[in-house]
Amino acid sequence: MSLIPPPAPDAASHQPILYLDGVTVSFDGFRALNELSFYIEPGELRAIIGPNGAGKTTMMDVITGKTRPDKGQVFFEGGIDLTQRDEAAIAALGIGRKFQKPTVFEQHSVLDNLGLALAGARSPWAALFGRASAADAARIDEVLTTIGLAAQRGQLAGALSHGQKQWLEIGMLLCQDPRLLLVDEPVAGMTDAETAQTAALLRTIAATRSVVVVEHDMAFVRDLGVRVTVLHEGSVLAEGSLDQVSADQRVIEVYLGR
Repeated sequence: MSLIPPPAPDAASHQPILYLDGVTVSFDGFRALNELSFYIEPGELRAIIGPNGAGKTTMMDVITGKTRPDKGQVFFEGGIDLTQRDEAAIAALGIGRKFQKPTVFEQHSVLDNLGLALAGARSPWAALFGRASAADAARIDEVLTTIGLAAQRGQLAGALSHGQKQWLEIGMLLCQDPRLLLVDEPVAGMTDAETAQTAALLRTIAATRSVVVVEHDMAFVRDLGVRVTVLHEGSVLAEGSLDQVSADQRVIEVYLGR
């Protein structure tokens, strides 16, 4: 299970949608990321696992512009170096991030939450009280179907189950039409049925865009059935299928055996 070095981002034959090259981040002398390098293919669903402190959150912070690396580069769609952009500019490029705890507008309906999230220059007032265009209405209907909440479109978001709130927030990100979606521990606190439905949802989303999922639930990662990257001390420790990385003695020692 050797780690294959990523291709150059400007290689004519291959262009990863995301390519981290030698990214290092230190906080008060502690290296949160240590020469981190890996890449994500267009349309790929990838799982990132690793012990607490492995650098998973810092990695997402760097990709989204929240944290500037001490050195290294992060290329998006070939030639765009994300380390030279701020958070707003990176979001506008088509990178969405879902945090672990769902953040929805609980006093508004599912439909209004999605309307507020639609990409475009509409004001919140127009989104809530204006008439949606035919294109916007069709887009919202499509997202509602994707996230499995069409029957709850008129329900207040605050009345949804925990799992449904997670799906709604994913739907809000989809309304912004991201090319790359970063999802942090999406099934924490979910029932088994919700967990299985979330795996199916992420596989569906990955048919049209790239998705990176940070997760600790190994049963969920197995259900995803995707390539797994294991982080440890800010670097890639192993990559491969879940069966491959689970059999790696280094992974067992630092993570799975705990």
